[in-house]
Amino acid sequence: MFKFKKKKTEVSQKMLDEVKVYVDKNYIKNDTSEFLAPMRKMKKTVFGENINMQMPQMSAAPASVHNFTKNLDEPFSKILLNIIDRKGKTDVDIYKRANIDRKLFSKIRSGKNYMPGKKTVVALAIALELSPDETDNFLECAGFALSKSVMFDVIIKYFIVNKKYDIFEINNVLFKYDQPVLGG
Repeated sequence: MFKFKKKKTEVSQKMLDEVKVYVDKNYIKNDTSEFLAPMRKMKKTVFGENINMQMPQMSAAPASVHNFTKNLDEPFSKILLNIIDRKGKTDVDIYKRANIDRKLFSKIRSGKNYMPGKKTVVALAIALELSPDETDNFLECAGFALSKSVMFDVIIKYFIVNKKYDIFEINNVLFKYDQPVLGG
């Protein structure tokens, strides 16, 4: 339905230069040092609200699986629909802006346990014009994250940090960097 065409890959040199500077500054290859530091307290922003979270302490006695699974978050589809409603958008607005087809959106909407792929979730975050923190939390709801060690993720983060939510402009830059494009 919304095919990305090679001939529409005209990206300004200024945009490419800005993305290159951002990638050079943020793309990490094989550096795990930040993950080795102990993380006991984190602040998490969930759609505008700061929540203090404690990382679970390791204990000698293992907790039961039931204790971990009894407080699951809402399904991804419900979270998506709540955000669409809160932003005053329509489903059609969002799936068109995300460059995904109606059938896929319908599958996400109606399938309580359906989990879309990372590219689809990223495309939806772009369409919803989520902030960087909101995007991180939205991706987490679907079991994903943006990593500094993945070129695709760093490019996506550049656009979100700079509040540039045009999926076709993003796809042009992704294409220039030989990365998979978003949407159909």
